[in-house]
Amino acid sequence: MKRVLNYFLNGLILSAPVALTLYVCWRLFRAIDGWLNLPIPGAGFLLTIALITLIGFIASNFLAQRALALIEHLLNRVPGVRLLYTGIKDVLGAFVGEKKRFNQPVLITLDREAGIKAIGFLTQDSLDELGIRDHVSVYLPQSYNFAGQTLVLPSDRITRIETPSSRVMAFIVSGGVAEVGE
Repeated sequence: MKRVLNYFLNGLILSAPVALTLYVCWRLFRAIDGWLNLPIPGAGFLLTIALITLIGFIASNFLAQRALALIEHLLNRVPGVRLLYTGIKDVLGAFVGEKKRFNQPVLITLDREAGIKAIGFLTQDSLDELGIRDHVSVYLPQSYNFAGQTLVLPSDRITRIETPSSRVMAFIVSGGVAEVGE
């Protein structure tokens, strides 16, 4: 009976991540496909992807950039909308685009005496603009969650990690379970 239980647990460990990943991808596909409410399955998904790509192509045009700058200016003038718009834009920009912020993993020393450390991402090299000299900001993502904390600490308490940031993020988000190596 113990052997059967071990087979079951091994099967669960192997199949659950695959099943959950496929389920999440399927739900995401269905949600995007349903946005345009087209009768042909998959057409809404393909059209949405094509439309987003077209918007990106058009946005690379000088005139479109001027129009987008005007729209952005208008969105930034409405108090509640400004907060929402800039928050979404900054978070997306932190992961993709020209101003990526989670590209420098660091090891921070929280308690030198006890040797307690944490792994995060350097988001600001200097906080002089805030009047906090010789300090940096580090973002600590939480495991199994899309949240985290931003710490402000003396710059001498960080050590840069020379590992690709995507691997470090996977390590942190997995609670330290994911392998960092090749």
